[in-house]
Amino acid sequence: MKNNAYKIAVVVTLLVFAVVGAFVYMNSGSQTAGSQSSDQPSIEGQPTMGNTDSPVQVVEFGDFKCPSCKAWGEMIYPQLVSDYVDTDKISFSYVNVLFHGQESELASLAAESIYKMDPDSYWDFQKKLYEEQPAQNHDAVWVTNEKLLEVAAETTDVDLAQLEEELNNATMADEVAIDTELVEQFDVAFTPSIIVNGTMLEDPFDYEAIKALIDEGLEENE
Repeated sequence: MKNNAYKIAVVVTLLVFAVVGAFVYMNSGSQTAGSQSSDQPSIEGQPTMGNTDSPVQVVEFGDFKCPSCKAWGEMIYPQLVSDYVDTDKISFSYVNVLFHGQESELASLAAESIYKMDPDSYWDFQKKLYEEQPAQNHDAVWVTNEKLLEVAAETTDVDLAQLEEELNNATMADEVAIDTELVEQFDVAFTPSIIVNGTMLEDPFDYEAIKALIDEGLEENE
C-alpha cells in the first residue's frame, strides 16, 4: 500500500510540473510578438502623422545611420502607412536615436530643424535622407552638412542658409536631447524599436505582430 501511495504521489507531482511547465511555455509564446508592456512615449513635439486622436499610437525609435532602420522604412513603413495612417486609424511618430555618434546627431539636428521650419515636408526629407544611406560600407562618413542641405533642397522649401546656420550652431540640440531622454527612459537597445500602445516589438519586422497589436487597440476602443 505504501509503495502504491508513493507511486501515486510521484505521478501527481509529475503532472503538476507538466501543467506548470505548459503554462509557462504558453505564456512565453504569447510574448514573442512584443516584450514588456510600458507607458507609451510622449509624442508631444515629435514628428507625427495620422490621427493624433486615435487610441492607438505607434512610435518608431530610429537612427539615420542605421541600416536596419533604412530596411524597415522600405519594407514595413509603406504598408503600415497604407493600412493604418492613410486610413486615419492611428498616429505614427518618430524619435531620433544617436547610436552611431556624431553623424546620427547631425542628421537628427537637421531633421528637427526641418520639422520646425517646414513640418509638411518633414517626412519627405526623412525618407530621402534614409535613401541616401549607402548600401555598403555603412560606417563610412556620409552625413555631412553638404548632404543634408542637398536633401533639404530636393524635398523642402526651407531657407537653406538658415538651415546651415542652425546646423553649425546646433540650434535644435534641446529637441534632440529630449529624444535621447526618451531612448533612456524606454530602454531602447536597438534600432529600429517600435512601440505600439506601450508594447515594444521584439521583432520590428514582424508586421503581423504589429497589426495584431494595432487591431487589438482599435477593437478595445470601438
